[in-house]
Amino acid sequence: MKIWRQAPGIVQLQVLIWIAVLLLIFFSSLPMDGLLKSVIVTVVTTTIFAIIIYGNILFLYPVFYQKRRFVWYGISVAVFLILTGMLKGYAGIILLKYFKLIKTAPLDLLTLLSYVPGGILIYVLSLVFRIFIAYFTLKQQTEEILLQKSQAELNLLKSQVQPHFLFNALNSIYYRVYKVDPPSAGLIERLADIMRYFVDESPKDEVPVSTEVAFIENYIALERIRIRHGATVNFKKEYNPDLRIPPMLLMTFVENIFKHGIDKSLKQNQVTISLVQQNDHLLFTTRNRKVDPEPGNEPGGFGIINLTKRLRMLYGDKFELTIDDEGELFTAFLKIPL
Repeated sequence: MKIWRQAPGIVQLQVLIWIAVLLLIFFSSLPMDGLLKSVIVTVVTTTIFAIIIYGNILFLYPVFYQKRRFVWYGISVAVFLILTGMLKGYAGIILLKYFKLIKTAPLDLLTLLSYVPGGILIYVLSLVFRIFIAYFTLKQQTEEILLQKSQAELNLLKSQVQPHFLFNALNSIYYRVYKVDPPSAGLIERLADIMRYFVDESPKDEVPVSTEVAFIENYIALERIRIRHGATVNFKKEYNPDLRIPPMLLMTFVENIFKHGIDKSLKQNQVTISLVQQNDHLLFTTRNRKVDPEPGNEPGGFGIINLTKRLRMLYGDKFELTIDDEGELFTAFLKIPL
């Protein structure tokens, strides 16, 4: 049973809780009601409890309360509890009659309404249940972030094969090349800056936006030398250079441009990149002409999937990520809070 060797997830915990509720109701009813009646009572009661709890958590609370529609939330809860209470009474009586466990039972309105008060406590418990789910989800996300950070640090340590030796070697090569070919020496310098970024900056929780932009510009300069006819990159930058963001957050889009959005047969490739601070958000946009992908080399893929997972762990649902693949242009847009 490999699943139980790991830390239980939120779904597993909920399953365990509902199994416990089922057993508790069943064994509480068994001495007085017998086996069949206890089963019916248990199934009907647990089902109604689940409807009340998840109906409030998944629908009423987010649709009304979180949008500050408090009056409508109160009205909706009242109507919801009345309907579920009457449903519990109706389903229970009908099933007990069907299995001939009771001879007669009235199905008038007052009788059905008598089942409503029991749902009030379950509604209160649904609020506690929601807090529990939110706390456990946040705790699980925090542990996942810490685990990924530890794994990233471990991978970084494995990859750091005497980095200072490599920097010194690149510096020596830079000075030798500079004497005969200054442009190539400049590319070696950019490569050294990229390596220094990976070693010194990427393990950090946050880096200055200016450092991230310098890393992107160094990457673009190196990628340009692989394009026979070159590429025109318009990079719009409007932000406070003291802003700090998680490292490597913007790189996926730029990498996708040069991997999927450059047509090497064209004499000119046009790329537009924009990084703009707008109020309390940072907006990053990339736009390039679409190129027919090679089989198995479609844009996006695991890079975008992994980025989306990372964004959810960092910002929850407070970010916006859109990919526009319509028409002749491929546009990626990311909006994150500051």
